[in-house]
Amino acid sequence: MTDLAAVVLAGGSARRMSGVDKPMLPVGGRPLLHRALAAVAGADPVVVVGPARDGITGVRWAREDPPGGGPVAAVAAGLRHVSTSRVVLLAGDLAGITPSTVERLTTALGDADGALLTDDTGRRQWLIGVWRTASLRAVLPAEPHGAALRRVLGHLEIVEVPAAPGECADVDTPQDLDRLA
Repeated sequence: MTDLAAVVLAGGSARRMSGVDKPMLPVGGRPLLHRALAAVAGADPVVVVGPARDGITGVRWAREDPPGGGPVAAVAAGLRHVSTSRVVLLAGDLAGITPSTVERLTTALGDADGALLTDDTGRRQWLIGVWRTASLRAVLPAEPHGAALRRVLGHLEIVEVPAAPGECADVDTPQDLDRLA
């Protein structure tokens, strides 16, 4: 994966999970954040946007300003550390993400601005994608705090890549965690 960086968003408040450190919840004996980092192991740099966690090495840590400013603010914070032409954007709560997912998205990108995974209903998964870094920078608002990711990125040229079963599974609620455990 040459000329490919990764930005993993791992700083949300996890309100539906009673504020636990959701990216560090184990699924199948492995923390969710570790799964995302394994999926982008060939990227350089790998930037994790969120509070630094013990035991995670080989990444750059970044924080959105202000912390908790939402995914667009987190993307902006992560991109400050990226100089590659392409970047993987992933949520830190993905249970089904694999290196194969990232490879398929990278291959699908072609000349488009981005390649996104779509779930079994065809819905775009905004935080499972590979993007042209310049395209992201061009559409980021001057004030990213609280901006909606779909609105910011939705006008770009996007290739949709259908997910394999379970590939875009994430943990948003205690029920999700129970289902995936």
